[in-house]
Amino acid sequence: MSNSSDSQFSVHRRHLLKSATAAGLGLSAFSQQPADRAQAARAVRSDVIREENAKPGTRDWLLTKTDITQNEPVELWRSPRIEGYCSATSVSAGEKLRVMVSTNPASEFSLEIFRTGYYGGAGGRLMKRFDSLQGETQPTPPVGKRRLRECQWKPSVEFEIPEGWLSGVYLGKLTAYRGGVQSYVIFIVRDDRVCDLLFQCSDLTWLAYNSWPTNEYSLYHNDKNGYTGHKKRKKWSTDAADTGWVSLDRPYAQFCQDHLVKNPKSVGTGEFLLWEFPLSYWLEQQGYDVSYISNVDTHTRGPALQRTKGFISVGHDEYWTRAMYDNVSAARDVGVNLAFLSGNSVWGMVPLLPSGTQQPHRVMHRAGKFLGEELSRLLSKRKGWSSTFPAGPDGALLMGGRTAGIGGGDWTCTHPGHWLYEGTGMQQGEQIPGLVGWEYHGSPLKDLPGLEVVARSEIQAGNGKPRAPHVATVYNGPQGNVVFDAGSIWWSQGLSSPPGHVLPASGAARPQGPDKRVQRMMANVFNRFVG
Repeated sequence: MSNSSDSQFSVHRRHLLKSATAAGLGLSAFSQQPADRAQAARAVRSDVIREENAKPGTRDWLLTKTDITQNEPVELWRSPRIEGYCSATSVSAGEKLRVMVSTNPASEFSLEIFRTGYYGGAGGRLMKRFDSLQGETQPTPPVGKRRLRECQWKPSVEFEIPEGWLSGVYLGKLTAYRGGVQSYVIFIVRDDRVCDLLFQCSDLTWLAYNSWPTNEYSLYHNDKNGYTGHKKRKKWSTDAADTGWVSLDRPYAQFCQDHLVKNPKSVGTGEFLLWEFPLSYWLEQQGYDVSYISNVDTHTRGPALQRTKGFISVGHDEYWTRAMYDNVSAARDVGVNLAFLSGNSVWGMVPLLPSGTQQPHRVMHRAGKFLGEELSRLLSKRKGWSSTFPAGPDGALLMGGRTAGIGGGDWTCTHPGHWLYEGTGMQQGEQIPGLVGWEYHGSPLKDLPGLEVVARSEIQAGNGKPRAPHVATVYNGPQGNVVFDAGSIWWSQGLSSPPGHVLPASGAARPQGPDKRVQRMMANVFNRFVG
């Protein structure tokens, strides 16, 4: 990660136009001109989110009993009594979804499917229930080539997504009848409707950090490194030459960085409940017309990004494919607004490969970094990174800034007259405690058209040492659209606190939960997007 100052590595604005590609848009219905797309949006806009959230909600989606095995280093973060995964990251109405479940010991179990949202503060609505399903202990897969652990479990449930299921993030709550232990599976229901906002879940980054079945098989582990003295955890590596490949065909273990947040009742959801749900919960509370997609959809369905007025990257959105970068760049260049409510975003470049059974887009590995040629060469020398990291395009050409480091701090206003701060009452130098972390952006490209720095915050590492500053930016897209980069994984912590939510911390830095100033800034951004 770069500790460079704001002024380093400035790139001429002409590279902004070079960074976008056509991405095979062809004659797609989504490749309309901005005025046509805006007219279509007005014609079909509805209150589907408000109508959905007016339906009866429940807190029954919350887990009440978990059993995370921690026989270190053998099964750290796993839920072997009941665990599962889905056959796809996202599905649309009419498509079939398979849910693979293992129970150990063998037990009957139930599967309750909830759509997450606001629902009067309950956070979820029960959509479907399967009772008295026969569970079995399914095999832990052997270590394959390149350290790949890939399950090929039998489906426990298969069903067709009903037409009436609105796009959203859905949780499947698994409950073993023997002992009552619970965990989740997670999937996204997508649609193709014209929408005001498009919420991209960061599921490729969930995959990268998934350490199932043991703490040795995330994207950060290799055969060479030993174990740390702290809880006997296997040391991480960031070298593409020796770290392994990872598969979506396995359950999500509990989030492995428990020095930041420990929430065993999120097991099975990747990082959605940690960093992303506070934004979704708030959006649906406010009634914004939002639709949901996965990273895989951004990779495979580029023209569909152009149906929205605002594309949202949220939370910990570190790993992207080159096609994702090109597709989002193309959307920006035809007038789609972009919001990076995330940190460490557009950093690691990965391919998406087929599974062992030839299902597409189920396996990934490191393939480079979104730093551009010059900065990649510089950091390779400075950090001693392997030459096997080829350079992708510079992520800052898309976002405005790029990853600057690890740490936390207080959001500090530097431009109180900017439209971002309208109605917040914030003054020059005023701070929002703990909103920045644990990974954040800096080093803005000052030659981007109309780029403005709206926040510049001092950052400390977990040990209290100063780090490179955080910088949040806004710049102008080529069609009168805007790109906002909050540059913090923790941004959404200032929007809401859904049921069961646990605040993170990094050293002395800790978000303080919902803040009216953050909520107003967020409304200013989205209201500008929607127009």
